[in-house]
Parts: sequence; C-alpha cells; structure tokens
Amino acid sequence: MYQKIFLQRVICPLKFLITLNTTIHLKRTNVLQGTATLLPASKSINNRALIINALAGSKSEIQNMSDANDVQLMLRLVNSTDEIIDVEDAGTTMRFLTAYFAVTNQHKVLTGTSRMKERPIGILVNALRSLGADIEYMEKDGYPPLKLNGFSGQKTDTIRIRGDVSSQFISALMMVAPVLPNGLTLELEGKIGSRPYIEMTASIMKHFGASSEFISNKVIVPHQQYTPAPFTVESDWSGASYWFAFTALAEKAEIYLPKLSLQSLQGDSVIVKIMDRLGVHAGMENGLLKLTKKESQKELHWDFTHCPDLGQTVAVVCAAKGIKGYFTGLESLRIKETDRIAALQNELQKIGGKLVEEDTENWTLIPSSHLPGQVYFNTYKDHRMAMAFAPLATLMNVEIERPEVVKKSYPNFWNDLKEFGLV
Repeated sequence: MYQKIFLQRVICPLKFLITLNTTIHLKRTNVLQGTATLLPASKSINNRALIINALAGSKSEIQNMSDANDVQLMLRLVNSTDEIIDVEDAGTTMRFLTAYFAVTNQHKVLTGTSRMKERPIGILVNALRSLGADIEYMEKDGYPPLKLNGFSGQKTDTIRIRGDVSSQFISALMMVAPVLPNGLTLELEGKIGSRPYIEMTASIMKHFGASSEFISNKVIVPHQQYTPAPFTVESDWSGASYWFAFTALAEKAEIYLPKLSLQSLQGDSVIVKIMDRLGVHAGMENGLLKLTKKESQKELHWDFTHCPDLGQTVAVVCAAKGIKGYFTGLESLRIKETDRIAALQNELQKIGGKLVEEDTENWTLIPSSHLPGQVYFNTYKDHRMAMAFAPLATLMNVEIERPEVVKKSYPNFWNDLKEFGLV
C-alpha cells in the first residue's frame, strides 16, 4: 500500500538557517509589494484527503501536497506498519488516525508531545468505544497516549456527540463511517461549532464517492465504498490570513497570493469578509488573489465559532489599528497547541492592547493607544502565535522567539517574508 503523490509546488530550500531556541528579527517595513510564492496548500484538506485515500486503497493521485509538518506526518503515518505512532504535536493527525486505526482493526499505540498529552480526546474515544473499538488510556483518562487493541465489530449505528467540541472529532467519525457495515448517524447536541470544517469533510468524501447528508443537527452517512479519484489540494486560507494582516497594517501594500479560490471549501476563506472591514480589498487578477488597502471600520463585531484559527490574527490587527473588537466563538482556542486566549492576552499587552473576557462566550478587544518602537514576542510553541504577531513588523521592529514553530503549517513563512524585505 502506498500513497501516490505528485508535488506540483516547488519547495525552495531554506534561504537562512533557523535553529532551535533562537529568535528571528523582523525589520520595520511599511511598504509591501510582491507575491507570497511559498504559500502552503491547505493542511485541513490535505489530511482529510490522505485518510479518505487510505480508506479507498491508497491508489489516488493527490496533487499540490502541503509541506507542512502536520501533513508530512500524516503522509508518513497513515500506512505505517509500526506499532508505536508518534504524532508529535499534530492534533488533526492524532484525532483522524485514532478513528482510522480503530475502525480498520489495527493494533497501535498513539502518542505525541507533552502538550499533545494535555489535549482532551475522551469524546472521540467514547464514540469509538461505543462503535466497537477497544481503546485504553495509557496514562491519564481522557488524554493520549492511547492503546488501540482492535475492533470487535459495529455495535451501534447512531452516536450522540456534542457539536461544540472540536469539529475534528466529528470529521474523524464521518470519514470512517462509510466503511462501517451499517453506516453511521451522528446526532450533534447543542451549538455546532466549525460547521465549515464538517462541510469540507463531506465535500471531500463526496469527491471520493461517499455521499452524506447534513440535516439540522444530524450527519447521516450510509455504508458505501470509497472509490479512488485524482485530487488537487488548494492553497491554505489560514496561511493566507497573515498576508491580509500585513496588508491591513502596512502603509502601502500590493500583495498577490497563488492558488486560492474565492469559492473555497475552507471556512477560513471568510477572512476576505473580515478583512474587508479592517481595511483590505481582495480580488482575483490573472489567476492570483490581489490584496490592496482600503478604508477600515472603527469597530468589529465577529463570531469566530466557525473560524477559530483566525482569532489571533484578527485580534492583533484590531489592537494595532485602533479598532475595538467584540468577539464570540473563541472558546476552542483554549485547547489548541497552547491556551491561545491566555497567550493572546499576554502578548497583546506588549503593544498596549487587551483581550478582556467578559464571560465564557464574549470577549472585548481594547486596542492600543500607543505602539512601541520594538517588541519581543513569545510564541508558546504555537505556529499561529508566531505568524499572527509577525505582521506588526509593518509598524515596529519585531523579535519572535522559536521561529521554527511555523513548520507545523507554513514551513516557508519566513522565506516568503524575506522576499518582501522583512527578514
């Protein structure tokens, strides 16, 4: 079994060396013009396609594969014959492989970094156990590492699961549902978060021949066969969001982004609408997405329930531009690579901004009244913290710790910044 992969992107070698525990210095540059040629393909789409391709027999041609570490891990691990599977810090890889290995009756130990062992997975494990999987917690109940001891056969065709937990739990169950003898109905209880990611999963499943229905609070997936089909991965809108931030904060900007579609499967493509209010115009020109500046609003009200990965980027832009923000839907940020709420609160203070938690569902972003000339940011081993604060280099000299964290989703981020004269 093998994954038949065609890389259509040119992955450039590092143009400068980043070693562990170093910092990177970004010099203030307020005029930006050029193309982010190394924008990665979507890891969310990539990892779903790799799981589904494996369930279809690993015979499909997957083009424009991402060089992000999470994707390279999935590519290496999904067909691994090793008993111990180390997903490092890749949450998507942990969740998707847990469901995949469990339902395909593989005996595995799934482990990861110390932070991965702090990220809850009990809801998914309970669902898989109810289906017939034998799964043990090896250290702490509800958390990795996990020991998978096989699949005894399908015990139920209906599972109730909270809709406000990680959509990756729901997507993991959806993708394995077609190979279950009786299919699967997921009844989502309460508020449904990150709906676009559930819809993305359904769309990719359909591409590989598996139909599903998402009606009200139910996802219905009948038993059926996946069929091999060529698949091309589009560029990553989450990665693109940082270029929107650079445009919003620069004095002048004309930035081009490749291989993006305004009719995208990705929920984070909503960054176009958000940044339209924060001073960025986006439009297609000669097959590229062109970003230029426009007038911004004085306040932003936004619900991040369906696009939580944009929260850090938008908060930084609002804080630096003097735009007051009223946000909801940030709850899931607490269980990401770090507690992103706490991390944002700490780092925004360094530029005079505040993220105030009014209650468990509402946050107020109080912008800075005076920006410093230079600042040092901590990243908390979180790729999105590094990239969300990098656009402040349009306004001040910036130093960022542990720049290597970007390998998780956008390995060539600093190389792209170098082409714009920021590094």
